Amino acid sequence: MARIGFIGLGIMGSGMVANLVKAGHEVTVWNRSSTKYPEIQKAGAKTANEPSDILENADFFMYCLADDAAIKEVITGGHNLASKVKPGTIAIDLSTMDPETSAAERAIYEANGVEFLDAPVFGTKGEANAGGLWIVIGGKEETYKKSLPVLEPISATTHFMGKGGNGAKMKLVGNLLVASQLVSIGEGLTLAKSAGLDLRKVLEVVGIADFKTPIYSGVGAGAIAGDYEVHFPLKLMLDAENNALAINEIQCLVVHIYQCDLALGV
Repeated sequence: MARIGFIGLGIMGSGMVANLVKAGHEVTVWNRSSTKYPEIQKAGAKTANEPSDILENADFFMYCLADDAAIKEVITGGHNLASKVKPGTIAIDLSTMDPETSAAERAIYEANGVEFLDAPVFGTKGEANAGGLWIVIGGKEETYKKSLPVLEPISATTHFMGKGGNGAKMKLVGNLLVASQLVSIGEGLTLAKSAGLDLRKVLEVVGIADFKTPIYSGVGAGAIAGDYEVHFPLKLMLDAENNALAINEIQCLVVHIYQCDLALGV
């Protein structure tokens, strides 16, 4: 059993915490809003009044925050928790972040003798609740191996990508692929509807042909059923694509489409 301090009870974090508790870990949580505390307490986690309280005697400091601004507010500036973590505690950032933000975190941790992993996750609310996320990790391999007891309960698979920052970069690669598929299935279904095709029959083909993907099948079925429940906010996807744009401008069309959707209030 490990003692874990955890920050972030958003769409992803609540499921992660519940699965860490189920795995037998002792988890103490702080969140910028306390509205989810009763729910997470029922799951077996403890809650803290101050963010620094979760670091006391923690073996691992894990967090899943919404964006780079939140990381800067809580971790590297504002509360500045990165500078308060003690050597012996392993810090793990599960957020989707700009590689530059990840590098800033790493610099603070390493200056204080703290081991750090950038470990963003693929998946949405369903995978988080089921402990079925896919995690891509950058950092020292020894640190990664020591962290497996707290990574495995929240994941289907973990993937060590190499040096620090590589997890953050791999996440941006994956998000570009996801964003492109979401755009293409939406455009494809729109074309099919305009052409008078039966959308259910269209999805039958999409589900078996050589261009099939789980996103096409899952999101396509949801669109046909009129299920537009938010599993990952559009704003966060756009943030991730803008981060990727700083590395490679090839996905500028995808970014433009997401900017238009956001402006339209989608």
